[in-house]
Amino acid sequence: MLQAQQIVTNSALLADLVRLTKDAGDAILEIYQSHDFGIESKADASPVTAADLAAHYFLMAGLKRLTPHIPVVSEEDANSLKIPHYNACYWLIDPLDGTKEFISKNGEFTVNLALIEANKPSFGLVGVPVANTVYWGGDGLAAFKQVQDNAAETTAINCVAAQNPIRVLASKSHLNKATKQLIDSLGPVTLIQAGSSLKFIRIAEGQADYYPRLAPTCEWDTAAAQAVLEGAGGSVKQASGEAMLYGKQNILNPHFIAQGKV
Repeated sequence: MLQAQQIVTNSALLADLVRLTKDAGDAILEIYQSHDFGIESKADASPVTAADLAAHYFLMAGLKRLTPHIPVVSEEDANSLKIPHYNACYWLIDPLDGTKEFISKNGEFTVNLALIEANKPSFGLVGVPVANTVYWGGDGLAAFKQVQDNAAETTAINCVAAQNPIRVLASKSHLNKATKQLIDSLGPVTLIQAGSSLKFIRIAEGQADYYPRLAPTCEWDTAAAQAVLEGAGGSVKQASGEAMLYGKQNILNPHFIAQGKV
């Protein structure tokens, strides 16, 4: 049996993973609401904050406790990048996706956890800290969201048929010329801008239809939300039409297209 199937059929483990994702978001919010983000630059000049690292350590400890048999690859641990070379099953996490959105204080950042099996995301959780909400799902496993209020109500989410004009998503921080040209070629569209993995979530909830990405992303940016979108009936494919692959020697993704029901 796939690990993803074991997770969704184990209600206690699933609840613990949802809670872990939510609590990591709370750790991020503590710093978000402070006056010092502890901003530094990585070797590639991308920003990292104290919140990225706080969520990283929180998730690493939690996953080790909940699923000790599954290794973890994290954006914030360069040494973990070798794990996919020797393991067909592992967690792939982006503790704080949308660091630029976090720094800009626009609220559009997420916590991403994906279970990778045989080079694809079989299950994913996406936390939205400012909305106090966690999404989860996987291909063939459906997709759900839970608003973490007193009732912690869980509801199923689904893609919808594309509207006319088509609702197209674009990045708030990374809309490049190639992506803009593709969008312009579609004719009349309703353009929706969103940050981080929320773009996939918008499609999964039926609030958008199409997300072309012809700019660099890494595997940890897309895996969790891809799983949720696929669970909701959508798809994420390379721009060439081929399947997205994870655990590659190069952590960068190819250009891709995410969409809802065709």
